[in-house]
Amino acid sequence: MPAEVRASRHRRIRLYYAAIVFGVMTLSLAAAGCVAAVLYFTGVWPSIALFAFLSLAGASLVIAAVVSGIISRRVLKPMLRLSEASRRVAQGDFTVRLGYTGHLEEVQATYRSFNDMVAELDATETLRNDFVASVSHEFKTPISAIEGYATLLQDAQLDEAERREYAAHILAAAGRLSALVSNILLLSKLDNGAYPAAPDTFRLDEQIRRALVLLEPRWSQKGVEPDVALDSVRYTGSEALLMQVWVNLVDNAVKFSPPGGTVRVRLSALPEGGAEAVVSDDGEGMTAETQRHIFDKFYQGDSSHRAEGNGLGLSLVRAIVRLHGGEVTVQSTPGAGAAFTVRLPAQP
Repeated sequence: MPAEVRASRHRRIRLYYAAIVFGVMTLSLAAAGCVAAVLYFTGVWPSIALFAFLSLAGASLVIAAVVSGIISRRVLKPMLRLSEASRRVAQGDFTVRLGYTGHLEEVQATYRSFNDMVAELDATETLRNDFVASVSHEFKTPISAIEGYATLLQDAQLDEAERREYAAHILAAAGRLSALVSNILLLSKLDNGAYPAAPDTFRLDEQIRRALVLLEPRWSQKGVEPDVALDSVRYTGSEALLMQVWVNLVDNAVKFSPPGGTVRVRLSALPEGGAEAVVSDDGEGMTAETQRHIFDKFYQGDSSHRAEGNGLGLSLVRAIVRLHGGEVTVQSTPGAGAAFTVRLPAQP
C-alpha cells in the first residue's frame, strides 16, 4: 500500500473517531438544551439562567471538539501503529516489535501478544528455511553419487569387478535416499499426530534383544562387544514405533564406538510404572553445544560419520518417545562416550 494512501486512511480513521466523540457530546448538549428550553417556556427557568446555560453549552462544544481531537490521537495512535506493524509482518518482515510507554493496560497487553506472535512466526520461518536447506543438502548428496556412478558405468572399458563396485555404490546411495524419504514422512506424521498407532502390549526386553540381533552384522563387523542387562518389562504402546527407538539408539552407539569398544544396554522397570532404558557407548563423546542440538532434525555433530546417516534418527527417537508421553535425554563428556536415557511412563 503506498505511503500517501496509508496516511489518507489514517487521517480518515482519526476524523471518524473524532466525529463520533464530538457527535455524542453535541447530541447530549442538544438534549440538555431542549430540556432547558422547555423549562424556560414553562416559566421554571428565568431568562438569565437560560442565557448562562446556552453560553456554557457553546463553550462546552468548543472544549468537546478540542478534547475529542486529543483523545482520538491518544487512543488511535497505538492502534494505527499496530495496523502498520501488522502490514509489515504480512509482507514477511518478522523483525517488527512494538513498544508502548503509555498507561492503557489493554494496549500494553495487545502489544505484548503481538510481539509474542511475531517472535513465534520468526522462529517458525527460521526453522522452515533451515529445514529446506538441510533437506536439499541431504537429497543432493546421494543423488550426486547415483549420477556420478551411473555415468562411470557407461564406460565400455570397465571390467566386471568395477561394474559391480559402481553398482553397489549406486544401490547404497539409493538406499540412503529411500531411508531419508521414509524418515521425513514418518517425522511429518508424528509431528502432525497423524500416525495411526494402535497400542500393543509386549515385552520391552524381548524387543530390545530383537533390535540387537537385527544389528548384529553392524557390531560384529566393527568388533564392538554388547553388554546387555535387561529386566523383564511388559509395556503397552506402539510396538512398531518403539522398535525404531532401540534400533536407532543402538545403531548410533555402534557407529560412534571405537573398534573393539563396548555398547551397554540397560532396561529397568520404574517403581511408579513404566520403564527406563539406557544405551551408552565409550566413543569420543560430545561437547555441550552438540548435546543441545543432538535431537534437532538433520543435526550431525560429528561430520566424520555424515555418510553413515542423515541426521534424522535421534529426531525420530525423540518424537516417538514423546508420542508415548516419555522423554529422552543425553549425558556425555568429550572423550568419555555418551549415554542416552529413555523414560517411558506407564500407559493408562
